[in-house]
Amino acid sequence: MAQTILPNAEAWLAAAPVAPEFTVPRTKAAWEKRRIEVRATLWELLGKLPPRPKVPKVITLVREDRGEYIFEKFTFDNGAGATVPGYVFLPKGVSGKAPAILYCHWHGGQYDIGKDELLGTNAVPVPPGPALAKRGYVVLGVDAYCFGERNGQGPGGLAEKGGAGEMSASKFNLWIGRSLWGMILRDDLMALDYLAARKEVDAARIGVTGISMGATRSWWLAALDERLRAGVAVACMTRYADLIRIEGLKYHGIYYFVPGMLNHFDSEAIMALAAPRPMLYMTGDKDYGSPIEGIRKLEAKVRPAYGLYRADANFESTVYPGLGHVYLPEMWDKMVGWMDRHVRGQ
Repeated sequence: MAQTILPNAEAWLAAAPVAPEFTVPRTKAAWEKRRIEVRATLWELLGKLPPRPKVPKVITLVREDRGEYIFEKFTFDNGAGATVPGYVFLPKGVSGKAPAILYCHWHGGQYDIGKDELLGTNAVPVPPGPALAKRGYVVLGVDAYCFGERNGQGPGGLAEKGGAGEMSASKFNLWIGRSLWGMILRDDLMALDYLAARKEVDAARIGVTGISMGATRSWWLAALDERLRAGVAVACMTRYADLIRIEGLKYHGIYYFVPGMLNHFDSEAIMALAAPRPMLYMTGDKDYGSPIEGIRKLEAKVRPAYGLYRADANFESTVYPGLGHVYLPEMWDKMVGWMDRHVRGQ
């Protein structure tokens, strides 16, 4: 009898301690108990993250009136050996406290850009910061580790920029019992702490969005922090085991990987934690970093969590035929409509 030879990916998975597939319990009470456990496990998996202050001590470096909005540049010390630079865009003509959006920039190998994505069209059809501020949102975004002004600010210094710096930052964090991904999210949560504390912001109306790495940051943040009222993730709805099966680990950088994750559950467990808060996912079916087989499994596995709250309409996944890792103008319009409806309240 001929021996069946598994593809390498399947053979590796078959011999690994991968957890059984995650299923949302059938009752709301059971899910409420389970979701507490899942969230606690996520924090453990991210590693020994340094505690963060209630609100970071922010230094405002620039404040400019740019006509239709106010622009600020700021920094804060993250308490872990790094200074985090960021931008704020403040709308004009808003009476009372304004809704806000935490904007997470992408990766794209564009290490020099980072938060400047808010001012450009390198990843998004329009400059997100000014466009959203003109719609009445306070918008805030920071440079993630190894990006923008933090490119070359890792443990290897200026001699290691780009991917080399990212690799060293990952190695350093693994050696001290935490992940670079956890540290990236920690900075984002410090940015959220600052955003929620600003006098111009209605802390009950904050959304989160981004493309690619920014999309993944968005749905992880929504899982970890209930303050985020709604989110939109563009071009990165990824189920990890399915990424392995298509031999797609190469499509994501080292920063992205959380040790031990698949010992417990796949990404449906993370996405389900956002329920019943509104989350919109938009992905191309030719985006190889988000295999379509995984997207369909995620849809089927996450939707029941929303059903427990009778909030099925709050979970939406749109798949664009023939599209790769791209942010279309119609996606931007859909994102804005989602935020207007669920964050601003129209």
